[in-house]
Amino acid sequence: MPTGVAMRDARQQLFDAAERVLLRGGPNALTSRAVTEEAGCAKGVLHRHFADFDTFLAELVRDRVGRIGRQSDILRESAGTGTVADHLTGALTDLFGSVAVAIVGLVTFRDELRARLRGTTPGGIPVLAEATSMIASYLSAERTLGRVAADADVDTLALTLIGTGHLLFAGREGVPPEPEEVRKVVTTVIAAVAP
Repeated sequence: MPTGVAMRDARQQLFDAAERVLLRGGPNALTSRAVTEEAGCAKGVLHRHFADFDTFLAELVRDRVGRIGRQSDILRESAGTGTVADHLTGALTDLFGSVAVAIVGLVTFRDELRARLRGTTPGGIPVLAEATSMIASYLSAERTLGRVAADADVDTLALTLIGTGHLLFAGREGVPPEPEEVRKVVTTVIAAVAP
């Protein structure tokens, strides 16, 4: 590996490399050597920015959780426009069409990583828990606007959509479900509360 060459935004390059390794080879393939080789840097670069590999993985997951926070803001701001089904279909596709399914696999695969993340995500599985909050927050906003029934249990709807969405996207080896499959799930789940 080259040495003495400055990397621009090394943390982000290492995170992006880890995602590629994770998507290609799954949690078993994710090692510090695989990440630094994918990033095209010396192994010491990772250890210069992170105390150890477990710290790196925890920060990778926290970074991806932060992305869900930004996606949540955008989704909530869309309340009152378009259709509820379209927004939810898009949110699930964006969420699970990315690296989120692989990150969930990583978190469930590594007990120590899950334990480290308990401060960020005290309950549930990191990424899925934040995604559930995102959907519940959006549905609450739509309920306030009268586009979702006033008595709708948005927390249960969110759990149902995230769980079903995860199952729909997981294990497809890079071939996402057709948009109509996702839309069918969404419209079925919300049929009673968002006509």
